[in-house]
Amino acid sequence: MAADISEQPAGYERLLSAEHAGAIAEVAAVVAQRRPRHVVFTARGTSDHAALYGAYLTEIRLGLPAGLASPSAVTLFGARPDLSDALVVGVSQSGGSPDLAEVLRTARASGALTLAVTNNPDSPLAGIAELSVDIAAGHERAVAATKTYTAELLALLLLVEGVRAGDGALPAAERAALAALPELAARTLDDPTPAQLAPRYRFAAQLVTTGRGYAYPTAREAALKLMETSYLPALAFSGADLLHGPLAMTDPDVPVLAVVGSGPGGRSMGEVLPRLGERRADVVVVGSADVEGATRMAVPEVDERYAPLLDILPLQRLALALALARGEDPDAPRGLKKVTATM
Repeated sequence: MAADISEQPAGYERLLSAEHAGAIAEVAAVVAQRRPRHVVFTARGTSDHAALYGAYLTEIRLGLPAGLASPSAVTLFGARPDLSDALVVGVSQSGGSPDLAEVLRTARASGALTLAVTNNPDSPLAGIAELSVDIAAGHERAVAATKTYTAELLALLLLVEGVRAGDGALPAAERAALAALPELAARTLDDPTPAQLAPRYRFAAQLVTTGRGYAYPTAREAALKLMETSYLPALAFSGADLLHGPLAMTDPDVPVLAVVGSGPGGRSMGEVLPRLGERRADVVVVGSADVEGATRMAVPEVDERYAPLLDILPLQRLALALALARGEDPDAPRGLKKVTATM
């Protein structure tokens, strides 16, 4: 898991190369030409959080309605929704989950434009879809996904921005900003704070993660990593939903990991953090600025669209360090396999 985490800056650089970014631009140009009226994502596990990020990007940057499909509606209940005007995107590291393949097969039969985003271009999912994007993350050693998650995020970002451009070609200013990501990711991974924080939560019984907008998928992915590797019950809430009841469970014995960016989503957390302070919750903030009363895992300030590519890195390292502090093996979580086949 440590090796996978450390490879992410190189993964960003590889995906931003002319070869891989160019291939995504070609796919984006086809999508733009087909002019879908809405976008449906389908995914499981970690990839579901990447898909949620893609849905935020789609609605905010393209102005198209976007949502996450429930595979069981198709595979268990036999639903055959009319997706003739849709782009249906299957996001899967392995591309081997039968239920996601069935969703794309059904969508394509109904006239949808289908796209697979996967780390295995020879997978069943990629074979079923009309279009495919290779996230080019390389072999992932650990069961808990890390580098494939961030590669999915970056691939979806390049895809959506390419569609927005109309011909797949990103503006020069966007390309220049993205080119800084590998160095920023390496700098983030060098921060010792996550490993220093791990002993603080060695005996935690539960934990809450929270964020809004682009940060919400990060909060959900962080919770999953903690549950997978440390078997620590972790509940993820949007900042807005946290105030609608779950706030009552927070107290000094329930640590809160809050992802707080510098854009609209991060600023909206200004309503949430004081309420956590009133509850005397143990708050750790992931962000570029200090927050009064909270410990911070620092990340560089970037456009809020890019922040998920950096914010998750210290949270992955915290999950790794905490698993080790609790005497667990993060490379072999009990009961889990790299590919989970569901129908």
